[in-house]
Amino acid sequence: MGDVCGIGPETIARLFHRAQPTDCFVLGDVGVMRRAVQITGGGLVVAEIDTAQAVAEVPANALPVLQAQALPADLLSAPWGAVDARAGAAAARCIEQAVMLARRAEVSALVTAPVHKEALAAAGVAFPGHTEMLQSLATEPGRAPPPVRMMLANGELRTVLVTIHQSLRSALDAVTFDAVLDTLRIAHRAARAWGQVAPRIAVAGLNPHAGEGGLFGDEEITIIAPAIAAARAEGIDAGGPFAPDTVFMRARHAPGHPGEFDIVIAMTHDHGLIPVKYLGIEDGVNVTLGLPFVRTSPDHGTAFDIAGTGVADASSLAAALAMARQLVSP
Repeated sequence: MGDVCGIGPETIARLFHRAQPTDCFVLGDVGVMRRAVQITGGGLVVAEIDTAQAVAEVPANALPVLQAQALPADLLSAPWGAVDARAGAAAARCIEQAVMLARRAEVSALVTAPVHKEALAAAGVAFPGHTEMLQSLATEPGRAPPPVRMMLANGELRTVLVTIHQSLRSALDAVTFDAVLDTLRIAHRAARAWGQVAPRIAVAGLNPHAGEGGLFGDEEITIIAPAIAAARAEGIDAGGPFAPDTVFMRARHAPGHPGEFDIVIAMTHDHGLIPVKYLGIEDGVNVTLGLPFVRTSPDHGTAFDIAGTGVADASSLAAALAMARQLVSP
C-alpha cells in the first residue's frame, strides 16, 4: 500500500473504483484502505481476506485487503503529507511480507505503491528505496545479493540504469566495465523473458557526445565500449556507446516512428529517467529487473502536496498493474 501519508492508498482505491481487478489484492492495513475508499468517493466494500488465495472468493464491488502484520497501532494518526516514522515502518513491513508471499509462490507479482525515502530512514530502515530493499530481501542466506537494475518504461521507451540512488559524483565511479556488462546481461535476459527473442539494446554514453573520441572524457573508450564488445561476444545485440542527448529519440516508438532499439541502457539515474518521464508520468512504470519475481511500481512519488485530497490519478498504477500482468504472462 506504500506510504500511508502519501497518495499510494488512495490511488489503489481509485484503481479499484475504475477497474475492479479480480486478480489482485492489497497487502496493507484495513483501516487505512477504508479511509482511502472514503476519500475517493466511497462505494467500495473493503473485504479483509486471510490468505492470498481467498481473493478469488471476494464479491464484486469490493477491495480485498490482506492485513499486514506488526504495523504501528496508531498508523491512522500519521498526518497526511508529512514524513512520519510510523508510515516508513509500515511501508517496510508490507514490502517484507509481500516478498515472502512472492517467494512462496502465493502471488505472481508485486505492484508497489510509492514509499518515501525519508520516512524509511526515520523508521530505521537501512535502504534508500524499494530497489535496494527488494534486492536484499531476495537474497538467499549466505549468498551474494542478486544483481538488479531499475527499468523505467512506458509504451514508447524503455530505459535501464547502470547506477541509481547515489550521488552523481559517486555514480561516476560506479560506472565500471562489470557494472555495464551486468546491466546488458540483465536487460537482455529480462527482455527475452517478456517475449522479445532478440532485443535490440542501445547503450548511451556517459559524457557529452559520448566523449567525442576522448575529447570530453574517455569512459566510453576504456569502459563502455569494451563492455558492449563483451556483451556482443555473448550473443547480445548491443550497440553504442551513442550520444546520450539523441539516442532516446532514436529508440522512441511513436506513431510513424518505429524505434531503432527496444531498450536503452543509461549510465546514471537522471540521464535515463528524464526522457521517459518527459513522455508522461501517468503512463510510466518502474520495473526491478533481476529479481526472482516480478515487481513493478508507478512512475511517481508519494505526492505529499495532494495526499488526502482524493484527487490523485491512478493511471500510472494501472499501467504498473498492466505491465506486471504482461511480464508474468509474456
